[in-house]
Amino acid sequence: MATETSKIFPGIGPVTERRLIEVGIGDLAALRRLGVLKAYQRLKFRYGKAVTLNALYGLEAVLTGCHWLKLPAARKQELQREAAALDHK
Repeated sequence: MATETSKIFPGIGPVTERRLIEVGIGDLAALRRLGVLKAYQRLKFRYGKAVTLNALYGLEAVLTGCHWLKLPAARKQELQREAAALDHK
């Protein structure tokens, strides 16, 4: 069975797409303006533990044009550190 992907945000699923829209990020331009980390922070604030690091990687992948599994390990670690720093502000 094929997985359904987003129409607005290529490469992410419909649940994450719906959540992005619900937190005020309605298109790629809005995601670019806000940035991956702030978008992830909004998702975490609204949906808590239902939003995992995979969502963060997915947002980064949308903006870089690759699949989230193809993100370099170093970039994933950098995103993790930056997301953790946001949690402590």
